[in-house]
Amino acid sequence: MTLTAEDRAAITDLINRHGHLTDSGEFDRMHELFTGDVAYDVTDLGGGVLTGLAMLKDAALALGQGNPVAHHVTNIALTELADDRVHALSKGIGINADGTIGSVTYEDTIVRGDSGWRISHRTVRARRVPLTR
Repeated sequence: MTLTAEDRAAITDLINRHGHLTDSGEFDRMHELFTGDVAYDVTDLGGGVLTGLAMLKDAALALGQGNPVAHHVTNIALTELADDRVHALSKGIGINADGTIGSVTYEDTIVRGDSGWRISHRTVRARRVPLTR
């Protein structure tokens, strides 16, 4: 598989829209970003693996005011895999209501289906110390 410029733009847009939809609480639109059976691994943040869109929404609503007020993504790097699959690595910056800031790394598997590109698996790893994986 060879990613076209259009594929790269669509995947980058997909990753970028996550923060916009999350920060505005548009959880009923997460199907625009994720597959219905997405595995969203926030084990490193104490949340385990959230499976499916309903579980993702429920976890965000349960966190309530503990959610960051802003999610920012940067440094998106895409690697082509086989069979309409892409590995994406990006950095996330979360800004909390109290002004504290956190940094994470997103590691995504993105698949192309009938509705276009969607994230089928995301692992979120907190950045707590410098110069580590």
